[in-house]
Amino acid sequence: MSRTEGGARQSRARALANRLGGRPLVLVGMMGAGKTTVGRRLANRLGRSFIDSDEEIERAAQMTIPEIFEQRGEPEFRAGEMRVIARLLKENDVVLATGGGAFVNPETRALVKAEAVSVWLKADLDVLFERVSRRSNRPLLKTADPKGTLEKLIADRYPIYEEADVTVMSRDVPQDNVAADVVSAVLDHLRKQ
Repeated sequence: MSRTEGGARQSRARALANRLGGRPLVLVGMMGAGKTTVGRRLANRLGRSFIDSDEEIERAAQMTIPEIFEQRGEPEFRAGEMRVIARLLKENDVVLATGGGAFVNPETRALVKAEAVSVWLKADLDVLFERVSRRSNRPLLKTADPKGTLEKLIADRYPIYEEADVTVMSRDVPQDNVAADVVSAVLDHLRKQ
């Protein structure tokens, strides 16, 4: 990246931070879309704190997410997730990465829409599957056909994720590029309001 490009990126990041005021920036999307990686880079650019809701849920429950799913079930996990996200949305100057199913919950989605600016990091099936295949901590993919399960989740969730304020493609490029795309897209969105 040239010095001019770097300066333009910094200028856009400052402009976005000013436009957001203290409002949280919330990343939504499928597991493997890059919410945590991109979120950390965004927070750094915007001079904000980064919070991963899954990490906060694990801290609050004193269990891992797979353990919560196994011992308490998905409905109890989703209820706890909503409580944690509601608490985190009260914080100023944060970039919040949510779990893949968080925005699907109507109450959580309504909270995010009311309190924050939401960004859907959209990725195609092959990108997602390649990324999630590297990890074993995905309870919803512990099936005989994980790729088929992921396809079904995409079919179910993408129409809901479309309700996010902004959509940015997550693809196989350096995540700094995706973070820059998010800054530009959210800035454009806020300028139109």
